[in-house]
Formats: sequence, C-alpha cells, structure tokens
Amino acid sequence: MTSNTPACEIGLIGLGTMGRNLALNIADHGFAVAVYNRTADKTREFMAEVVGKPIAAAYDLGEFSRRLKKPRAVLLLVAAGPPVDAMITELQPYLEPGDLIIDAGNSHFRDTDRRGQELAAASLLYMGLGVSGGEAGARFGPSLMPGGPPAGYQRVEPILRAVAAKVRGEPCVAYLGTGSAGHYVKMVHNGIEYGLMQLIAETYDLLKNGLGLENADLHQVYTRWHQAELASYLVEITAQIMKIRDAQTGGWLLDVIVDRAGEKGTGIWTSQEALALRVPIPTIDAAVSQRALSGLREERSAASAVLPGPPARPADQPENFIAKVKNALLAGMFITFAQGLALLRRASRHYGYQVDLAQVARIWRGGCIIRAAILDDIRTAYGRDPELANLLLAPNLRPGLLAIHPDLRTVVAAAVLAGIPVPGLAASLSYFDAYRRAWLPANLIQAQRDYFGAHTYERLDASGRFHTDWQKLASQDQ
Repeated sequence: MTSNTPACEIGLIGLGTMGRNLALNIADHGFAVAVYNRTADKTREFMAEVVGKPIAAAYDLGEFSRRLKKPRAVLLLVAAGPPVDAMITELQPYLEPGDLIIDAGNSHFRDTDRRGQELAAASLLYMGLGVSGGEAGARFGPSLMPGGPPAGYQRVEPILRAVAAKVRGEPCVAYLGTGSAGHYVKMVHNGIEYGLMQLIAETYDLLKNGLGLENADLHQVYTRWHQAELASYLVEITAQIMKIRDAQTGGWLLDVIVDRAGEKGTGIWTSQEALALRVPIPTIDAAVSQRALSGLREERSAASAVLPGPPARPADQPENFIAKVKNALLAGMFITFAQGLALLRRASRHYGYQVDLAQVARIWRGGCIIRAAILDDIRTAYGRDPELANLLLAPNLRPGLLAIHPDLRTVVAAAVLAGIPVPGLAASLSYFDAYRRAWLPANLIQAQRDYFGAHTYERLDASGRFHTDWQKLASQDQ
C-alpha cells in the first residue's frame, strides 16, 4: 500500500509472532490494516513479505494514526504488563475521543479494568481481547474472547468474525461482557489448559512407565483416542509429538526434552482468583503445583536416590488398562471443564460480566488450545439451563460421567499402588467424590476452629451461631 491508500479499517501494533500472523489473517479477509513496530527493521522485514496485501506500514505513531479511518481502532499485540501501559502512554497523544484500543495480549484482568477506567476518563474506548490458538490460530483462525464497551465491540465485530476460526460455519467469537470479561474468560481458558495438559501428561506417565509402552505405541494409542470421544487439539498434538524423531540422536525427540515445564503466570492467576472467590478448582491447582514441582529437577534427582517406591506396574492387562486410562482421562477432562466454568459462573456474577457460558463453550470449540469434541455437549448443557450450577449436574452429561468414573477410580488406585504420581487425576476424582456427597467432615473442622478460636458453629437442629467451651467440657469428663 502507498501513502495514497484509503484509510485502514484497523491498526495493529506489535509484529511478533502473533501480531504478524494476525495482521496477515486480517488482510486475507479483505480488511486494510496499518502496522507499526517499535523496531523499524522488523516492520521493513514484514512488509517485504506481504507485497500485494492490503497492509500499510508506519514507522512512527503519528504516521500510524494518520493511516487509520476515524474513529480509530488499534489492536495491541505487545507483551503483557508494563509494555502495554507504556504503549498506551505513547499512543494516546495521537488519538481522539471515541477512538478504540484493543489489548489482545494475556493481560491480567485487573489491569484491563484499570486501563479501561483511565481511558474512559479521556473519552477513549478500551477492550480486552483474549486470543487463543497460538501461531497457527492467529494466522488461520483463532478463538477470540472480547470484552469491554459494547460500542467498541460493535465497531470491530465484522473484522473479528471474519478472522476467527469457524466451526460448522459459526465464527468462534462472541461478545462476552463489559469491563475485563474477555481477559477473564481467557485467563480461565488458560487455567483449564493447564489442567488438561497435566491430565494428558499423567496418562503418558502411566502408559510409559506403568505399562512400558514405547513412543511408537503411544502414538497409536493417542491417535485412536483422538479419533473417538477424546477428540481434541491437545490429544491430537500429543499423538503427533510421539512420532517425531530427533535429528541429532536419531532417537525420539520427546525423550531428550528436559522434564521441566515452563509457565507464564495465567494458571497461577486462575488459582488465585478461584481462592479469592471461594470456588474449588483442585485439578487446575494441582496442574499449577506440578509445574512448580517439575522445576525442582535437581532436588527430585537427589530424592530419587534415597526415597524408593513400589515397582511401577499397574496390576492389569495392558489393553484393558489402556481402555480404563482413556476413560479416566475423559472423566478428568470433563471435571476440569466443570471446575473452570464454575469459576466463570461465580466471577460473572461477582464482577457483573453477565457471561453466557453456552457462548463460551461455543467459541472454545475451534481455534483455541482447549478445543475438544465434548464442548458441543457442554454448550448444549448451558443452552438448556443457563443457571446450571455445575456441569456435573447436567442431564445430558451426567449419565456419561457416571458410566466412566469407575475407571477413573481404578486408574487412580492403580497409580497410587504403583507409586506413579497422578495429582490431576486424583484431584479430579476427589472433586467428584466431594461434590456428590451430602455430608463432608467439615463439621469437625468447624468444631476445631471453635475449640481453639471461638469461631462459633451452626447446628443442624437450630438456627443461629453457637459457641462451646470445649476445653472446660473435656476437663470435666476426665
């Protein structure tokens, strides 16, 4: 595009992997996009690759703002945290009342709320846009989770619907609510992602170290699983990972990767939020903790020499055990989604988002990392009952879970006896067992609290709060 090109429908700042690919996606759908990057060489390099596309380069923010149709819409693809604030500060002098800034990074939802309030005072619109799908998703169709002022979404809705992933013709994007709703939904998406990845890793451990399966066998197992009820992006890529050879050694590439998992904080944010809102998400919490434990590699290595365990051999026939592990994973995945969506339900009420959980399930079916076949059934569950307290109670899902949960119990028991850690699967089972019980031993905890701290308790046979001098009564009985 030249300086005489008509104004662009949207501007994009940040030409890293996600920014480059999203700009190409937007241009491929016929929308003119202006791009800017702090490093001019990166912009020049990008423009050399996109000759003939409706993409206009800018090498300073003044030029960038002049290339945009008014009222302007600017998409930020910069690192979360201080870089977002810095870019907003630099950009703001070139904007006018009514212009729109969209943060498409993994920003903390509280930062999104703060920025939205600050920019609203300057008569600017601010949206948080969750984007999931990685490099390929950004290029060919991500799942998009926008939140913020409705007027802002309406302005860019045609662009977002065009570039989003499509599932049976439906774009994987929906307006999710006011304020930071979009970034909150993306945070929970990532928390669920942590949980699902941990569950799959545990099945890998069980099959590799419990049954002794080689990677070629594991490739076949996960491929079969992906072709049935466990159809999902994460199971699909797991199958593909199992068949990749290492160019340097000729062995399996997976086997030379250090067993230390990284993280960027979104799983921790999810756990922190769940604790703050008193929503139990133990599978996600276990996944977050296991990433931290994986980082203690030197300590684990030393401990392995002095803390022996039982032989890692589940007492079951291989094919029978593989089938049970499949069902255990399916149950664990379902329970993980139940936990994450329960958090979203509580947060939506607490923060006033008014998130439609059926819409969330719909837009997660394509483009995003946690896309899975079971999301169709989850969408149906919330479509039939928007006030559903928990997915475990959904009439269309409950029979299937009840049919397979015994295998989850069997697999967890076998793992415990074999000394193979399965904190995600075990947490999923414990959540199921605790949620389905009309009585829990929390009465003892409350009695203990009243004993040492006079915190009082409630009675089953009377209303109000009560306190007992436990120590006095105990001493009288001696």
